[in-house]
Amino acid sequence: MPFDTALSGIRAASADLEITGNNIANASTTGFKSSRAEFGDVYATSVLGAGSNAIGAGVKIEDVSQQFSQGNISFTENALDLAVNGKGFFILSEEGGLTYTRSGAFGVDPEGYVVSNGGARLQGYGTDTAGNIVPQIGDLQIDQNIIDPRQTTAVDQQLNFDATAEVLPSRGQQFMSNGPVIGVAQAGATNGYPAQSIDITNPDGAVLTYTSADDASAAVIAGEMNAVLGLTATASTDATLSNFNNLTSPLTVTVNNVPLNVNSLTELETAVNALTNSTLPGVTASLDPVSGDLSINSSVGSDLVINIAGDAGATLNVAGPAGAAQALVVGGATDTANVGGTLDIIVEDGYIVSNEVPSGTGIFQALGDMTDPANPEFVAVEVNSFNPDDPATYNSATSTTIYDSLGVPHVMTQYFVKQPFNPTDPTAPPNHWEMHVLIDGRDVGNPDPTATDPTAPTRASFDIYFNPNGSLDDQRTSDFLITNWTVYGDDGLPNGALPPNLSGTVPIPEPPISSNFLISVDGSTQFGTPFAVNTVYQNGFTSGQLSGLTVDGGGIVFARFTNGESLALGQVLLADFANQQGLQPIGDTSWAQTFESGDPVINEPGTSSLGAVQSGALEDSNVDLSEQLVNLIIAQRNFQASAKTIETADQTTQTIINLR
Repeated sequence: MPFDTALSGIRAASADLEITGNNIANASTTGFKSSRAEFGDVYATSVLGAGSNAIGAGVKIEDVSQQFSQGNISFTENALDLAVNGKGFFILSEEGGLTYTRSGAFGVDPEGYVVSNGGARLQGYGTDTAGNIVPQIGDLQIDQNIIDPRQTTAVDQQLNFDATAEVLPSRGQQFMSNGPVIGVAQAGATNGYPAQSIDITNPDGAVLTYTSADDASAAVIAGEMNAVLGLTATASTDATLSNFNNLTSPLTVTVNNVPLNVNSLTELETAVNALTNSTLPGVTASLDPVSGDLSINSSVGSDLVINIAGDAGATLNVAGPAGAAQALVVGGATDTANVGGTLDIIVEDGYIVSNEVPSGTGIFQALGDMTDPANPEFVAVEVNSFNPDDPATYNSATSTTIYDSLGVPHVMTQYFVKQPFNPTDPTAPPNHWEMHVLIDGRDVGNPDPTATDPTAPTRASFDIYFNPNGSLDDQRTSDFLITNWTVYGDDGLPNGALPPNLSGTVPIPEPPISSNFLISVDGSTQFGTPFAVNTVYQNGFTSGQLSGLTVDGGGIVFARFTNGESLALGQVLLADFANQQGLQPIGDTSWAQTFESGDPVINEPGTSSLGAVQSGALEDSNVDLSEQLVNLIIAQRNFQASAKTIETADQTTQTIINLR
């Protein structure tokens, strides 16, 4: 009967209208996938088939097919708005059951779990305390607690050392002014230093004679010697005052033409130290609490001229480091004494000092042969040796902030000094640098048991070697372990952080049990370009609070903290199915697995055939409104046509009934 056929057409057209209307209604639903009606014709059949002249019996809906084509990506300002650009579904868990969605509008619930608008929890990999991804699927949770500080245990650097840098330190020999008049308190206002000459032979064999003037101060002689190539001189003067007796009235003690009215050596100490540097340049005083004697020092090597005036018979003794003291008496034969300074002279390598004239009576005596290692007058020293306070003693430096176990920042400064190469010494390697390490300006090297203070830290110094092609010589250069960092606060006292472990070794335990840390310069180079820090990484940080989130294309969820650190909190996973059409829609823009869809294939975004995750974006519905409106017109026409079939069949039936 045509009525049944037409009725199936009406039902099909109604279903088509419902599907199209649903698509239009969800044109703005995030992650929605449109559907279409797929129809099949109906034929009445028997056991032996319908035959070649069978007439169709109408239409039926064979499938409502979902269209999983990519929707447009719209960008938002929410880091937890996620869109899949390509294949794949987000995995959600609700009351233990897994569902799948393309809608990435996520937020955080009060417990820190990442959830959909319907409250289902997003699934992914978690992390350990160090931020390493742990491949175990579970609920993604954002830890909003304060992040604990982490102590620095490793500093990794890649540096370039300037191959054209100048070698700063050199070897030399040191000797002192040791003549019979040195450090002797002389009666009168002069130091009694006679004129004396020495010969300086340079590496080319040329000889220069230096001659000091009569009664020249050590400061003047040092200045003149510093102007001579190959010589570096410093001077200092020391005098000791005792037997202070001012009788009844204050004694006027004149120090280098500065009169001071005092009643004791204690008052004299205070008066000298109260003078400005312009009045008595470099002069200081210190009272010995045991002996009661007063030491006066001139750090620049000026003569110390002491005169007394006051009651007749008042006394004061003045002594130098050598010789007997001069007894000064007011009104006596001597009321003035002069103490001259001592010279400390360094002769650079290749220069020779000899031939003191007069010999044995001046400020120098018995210089002898300085090329003789057995000569006690000369001591081998390093000229221009490293001094962190003197930039002229190192080629380059860099500073890195490191952290103690309390999360307190400290400044580690590394100084690099190029070392000389001796081609005649087969044991001396070329391309050699020395690295010195200080933290907050303090030495952190292991104590020297032979030193005066066997517990005091020493300078932490390490050797760095390079190959002829500029690469790091891994055979000679190893990582550098700092094992004597006692952590101090701003008050100069230990701040309570983990102490050092002098016997510590690598690897450093985790969590650390001492302040020890390792410095690595693997990958460093020595090329003919200026010193540069190419990369630097240290693994410590202070405490911090969560300040923001980012999600990269691979689904890694990074948390940004107020301490400047970023830490991975987890990784979003995606699922794909062999037959997406087999998924069962369950509402809330979600699907459930069915037998027809097959098991989910779960992987990290961007791997296999899965798409990438776009943070701060949402995938729009893939509904094409223009197409759907056209479908509405077609469905309407189909409905009208099927209704017309019923009307026509009714008229035909009525005609048959009216036959007589």
